[in-house]
Amino acid sequence: MKLTQLKMVLAIADKGSLRAAARELGITQPSLTHSLGELERELGATLFERHARGMAPTPVGEVFLRRAAVINNDARRARDEVAQFLGNDQGEVVICLSVVAHLVLLPMALPLFQQRFPRVRLRIVEGSFPAVESRLRDGSMDFYIGPAPELQPSSEFQVEKLFDNTRAVFARRGHPLANARSMAEIAHASWITTGITGKAESEFLELFEQLGLPQPKLMLQAESMLTTLTTVLATDALVITLRQYDEYPLTRSALQRIDVQEVMPAPAIVAVRRAALPLAPAADYFYDMFGRASLAYQASLPKTSGS
Repeated sequence: MKLTQLKMVLAIADKGSLRAAARELGITQPSLTHSLGELERELGATLFERHARGMAPTPVGEVFLRRAAVINNDARRARDEVAQFLGNDQGEVVICLSVVAHLVLLPMALPLFQQRFPRVRLRIVEGSFPAVESRLRDGSMDFYIGPAPELQPSSEFQVEKLFDNTRAVFARRGHPLANARSMAEIAHASWITTGITGKAESEFLELFEQLGLPQPKLMLQAESMLTTLTTVLATDALVITLRQYDEYPLTRSALQRIDVQEVMPAPAIVAVRRAALPLAPAADYFYDMFGRASLAYQASLPKTSGS
């Protein structure tokens, strides 16, 4: 079994057809078909089934693809690690950051990384841990920084808490309820929930129930920072979201924080990476710069914030 065969199988699965995979790999379709047949004979199993719309992995093919992805990504990581160890700034770092990490950590970590590794390519995905867990597992993503997942990740991941967090209430500037000091004063407003699952809405409803408030009027569920900002700025809707919107210059100038007396906790911000293998030097350095940015961020907070 060769690394080129693993790349071949991954390309077929990704493209969904032999023709498209051959074009992606820069080889002829007959050559690809022959190589696939050789690999299947070596394994004693059929990896793909032909359908009207192309090629689909068999159940055993799905198992093989998971392992092939890990091996292929680790080979890429090994090449990058050797090159970076020898002083060659090349390769790629792929990470996932939440909104909070973008707002308060990336502005410090990114310039430090670019100064040290100016020619290493960066790919930054915005998202949550569940959405990228499989990519962290197979090595196609180096690390994640954002809210701690609801379920503790398995032992194959290393989880490091960076700082605790809280939420706050926000509105557009000039909102008629801007001077309110309790949730009871603003409970009647229209509300936006944030998150990519229905759990965000259920948690929001639970908060009102715990405070003894009537069921809120939910206007929409925002699944991105852009949707949240656009809706709040264009309407009288309120949103309970992470306090960092009030700490980042661009969002602070657009939004009004409503200083209610109730404390609304949020998941801690954590860094997650694979535990079994070390990161390549560039990814490891970037990871450390986020840790440094976290310490600087915490030091900048007022002592009364509880952080």
